[in-house]
This record gives sequence, C-alpha cells and structure tokens, in this order.
Amino acid sequence: MAVTPDDYAVVAESFVAEHFPDAEVAVIGGSSSRGERTGTSDIDLLLIGDALFDDSRTAMAATYAHRGEIFEVFAYTPEGFDDWARRGVAQHRPVIVHMLVEGTAIRSGSALDQLLARWTPVLAAGPSPTDEDLTTRRYVITDVLDDLRDAEDPLERQVLAATLFERTSELMLLTHRQWIGTGKYLPRRLRDWDRARTDALAEPLLRGDHVGLADAVAVELERAGGRVQAGFVR
Repeated sequence: MAVTPDDYAVVAESFVAEHFPDAEVAVIGGSSSRGERTGTSDIDLLLIGDALFDDSRTAMAATYAHRGEIFEVFAYTPEGFDDWARRGVAQHRPVIVHMLVEGTAIRSGSALDQLLARWTPVLAAGPSPTDEDLTTRRYVITDVLDDLRDAEDPLERQVLAATLFERTSELMLLTHRQWIGTGKYLPRRLRDWDRARTDALAEPLLRGDHVGLADAVAVELERAGGRVQAGFVR
C-alpha cells in the first residue's frame, strides 16, 4: 500500500538503510518534499556519500521499488555531485541543486551543511547566460516563429507551437536570470516568476490559437531584444 504524505519520509529512510546504508546525505525532492504527491507520484531521492559505490563510479541514476513506492534515485560521491551540479548550472537547469537546497533532508549533518553553504547562494543568484547564448535563442525563436506563421499542415502547426512555447519560455526566464526546467517544471518556473506574462503566452496555446500564440511570442521576442536573422553567424 502506498504511503501517505505524513509518512513518506519513514519509508524513504527505510529504503536508504536497505539499499544505500553508507549515504552521508539523503534528501527527498519533488512532490514528496513539497507535500503535493498524487496517486502516481514517485519519490525523488538525492544521495551523496564517499562510499556509495563499490566500483569507480561517481554518479548513478536508477529506479527502485520499495514498500509499494517507486524511488527515483540520484546518487553521487561528493566529487560526482560537484561535477553534475556544475553541469546543471552551466545548462541553466541545476536539477540536483534544487533538490539539495529545496528538498527535505532525512540524513543530514556537517556534509549537508557544507553543501548547502556552497550551493544555496549559487541557486539564489540565478543563471548567467552569455549574450551569445541569448542571441542564439532569439535566432531560433525567430526562425520557428516564421515557420509557425507560414505553416498550413495542422500537425506541423501543433508541433511548432509547442516548440515555440518552450523556447520562448526559456528565453523569458533566462533574460531575467531565472532558472529553466524541462517538462512540467518549465511552466511551473515560468508561473513562479511572472503569472501574468505566463498566462499571456500560454492562453493562446491552450485554446489552439496559433495566430495569437505567434503574436504573444513576438511581444516577448521584442522584449528580449528583438528578432535575429540576417547577419547572424553561428
């Protein structure tokens, strides 16, 4: 039987004790940490420790079943965590840093304190995209926007509209030094940043108004610096 939001931490500790007893840091992330579990929610679990692996690995992502729950495990040595956290920051999507800082610790101590001291300011500062990165994103959006306005095939329009929403959302966030995300986390980050601008972009997409979406994207593109096309070198 699946656990309730009140006792998921107990079953998570049971899982860690059975499968990763040498974990020095164990943090629950995602909906379980936020108290927003649904009937299909799994438990995202960040584990860090010097002795997690009995081989040369420094990182592992794996899925486990334990006591009626599905665990999505992200396990690292301290060096492995540092490496992957840096990669996430560079890609403007520091998933494991969000888990570390915003999650619920079930195993803590000096190791966790040191990690939080290092990564909390990084997360709070937001991403630092380069001018080249932002210009490239504007170029891609310009190209997809023109394709959407010209598209006649219904399936093509649908795919282009979804792509345009994703790319434009990322540009909006990064222009304002906000972290981006993939899948469901992208609209969540967008809404957390500016609900009104999110709605202005999302509402035409939701009602299938591709002309309206194109117009909304054009507004955001102009806010970010305008179209990029002729003369762009990549």
